[in-house]
Amino acid sequence: MKSLLALLLCLSVAPNAFAHGSGGDHLARNLAATCANCHGTDGRSVGKVAPLAGKAAQETIGKLTEFKEGKRPATIMHQIAKGFSEEQIKLIADYFAAQK
Repeated sequence: MKSLLALLLCLSVAPNAFAHGSGGDHLARNLAATCANCHGTDGRSVGKVAPLAGKAAQETIGKLTEFKEGKRPATIMHQIAKGFSEEQIKLIADYFAAQK
């Protein structure tokens, strides 16, 4: 019984710990990977879609927030941005800002 309670306690704090970086060192990269289909690997777009690599984090945060709030025209970005929390948007923006 004690082991079951210990397991349940661990499972209840694990998602929160992962979201804040404890054990989730690759969380930002994994979130940013969802952008690869359109914006290229690590944000290095080769097509007509804007590259994200090397863009200032605040610029990316601003654009994603505008998409999320429906203030920026989009075909699909408004739907994608709505799926991210503010913390996740910051992680994604910081990841792309670090790509050169």
